[in-house]
Amino acid sequence: MSVQMVLLPVFALIGLAFALLLGTFAGRFRAISSGQTKMKDIALGEQNWPPRVAQFGNCLRNQFELPVLFYVLVAIALPLRRMDLVLVLLSWVFVVARYAHAGVFVTSNDVRRRGPVWLAGALVLMAMWLYFALRILLLI
Repeated sequence: MSVQMVLLPVFALIGLAFALLLGTFAGRFRAISSGQTKMKDIALGEQNWPPRVAQFGNCLRNQFELPVLFYVLVAIALPLRRMDLVLVLLSWVFVVARYAHAGVFVTSNDVRRRGPVWLAGALVLMAMWLYFALRILLLI
């Protein structure tokens, strides 16, 4: 498996994080410059942002939770030359689930829809780790 094929889903997921970072920044900038949020209300990290801005910020923060386990898997599997077609395909499924999760998060934020999408991504990531562990431990 080529390095480019392995890293493409990683770059796609990082792209999502940067898009959410820019969205969060833009929302916070608008909230402060419009006077909707006062600097003193957020100076010590208080979560006094308007709901829409908080949605983006929470979604961005979420990109540094479950996806970290994905990044670690790729970072370990790539130099060990254990990334194969199965892991790359599962990587794409995970990335699509993360995009879907973020899409629900920053639009309707309906937890009844967001939860199952998050769970799907978590299960795919769990399957990736299990597959990787079996490949390492059983030398498949």
